[in-house]
Amino acid sequence: MVRRVCLLALAGLAMAAPVASRSSTVIVSTTTSTQDSGLLDVLVPMFEKKSGMSVKMISVGTGQALALTARGEADVTLAHAPELERRYVAEGKMLNRRLVMYNDFVIIGPEDDPARIKGMTKAVEALKRIAETQSRFVSRGDRSGTHILEQGLWKQAEIEPRGAWYIESGQGMGQTLGIANDRRAYILTDRGTWLAFQKRVSLPILVEKDTLLLNIYSVMEVNPANGPRVNAAGGKAFADFMLAPETQAVIRTFGVDRYGQPLFVPIASKSDADFQ
Repeated sequence: MVRRVCLLALAGLAMAAPVASRSSTVIVSTTTSTQDSGLLDVLVPMFEKKSGMSVKMISVGTGQALALTARGEADVTLAHAPELERRYVAEGKMLNRRLVMYNDFVIIGPEDDPARIKGMTKAVEALKRIAETQSRFVSRGDRSGTHILEQGLWKQAEIEPRGAWYIESGQGMGQTLGIANDRRAYILTDRGTWLAFQKRVSLPILVEKDTLLLNIYSVMEVNPANGPRVNAAGGKAFADFMLAPETQAVIRTFGVDRYGQPLFVPIASKSDADFQ
């Protein structure tokens, strides 16, 4: 009888162990642009020190990041596709969407600028000219936030990009920048990643500061109902950390020492209405 009780107790410990170890790890799904910029290399150690938890990063396109969390394979997500994010919240897959920071997108390209878009103030018009001249353009093609925005711009231009001039990489932002640089092609990129890759990418900014190119990042907690292993407490702790004054202060100055300008603007006190 005693032996049986001991075996049952050991079995109970074995079943509980994965839950206990999981509770000390937070899985964060995020877009490649936040990873490539180097920001999370600074923020994650801060969170781990403060919380005592460890972080596992999954860096993919925003579409994939949101899909992972919807399947319960992550505890919190940091993304930059507002329309898609709001859809997941409406469906109940994500909870408590809060704005964290923003930067902007820019169109960069070869210095000889075959499509003659340098200095244009409207991204849609610039894409029309690229298509008309069939100048090489590299797209991420991965359903990321960047790709979703690009598709929206093509739609506004009433153009369905196709042909040898239009190249889809299926890769993250950093890798796609490398391909565009090698091909001397145009590309839509977030400014932060472009700045972070200055030593590897020589394509200059040609189009910027269009209001359509605003790039807003949000943090969202994952509905515990998405899966049995969701660490809801850890996800909330990370989300709260991203909005904390100390974290927002780091975001405000990140990149200044290296690039002479911040890569992101913190907006924890803002809402979507402030950007409409």
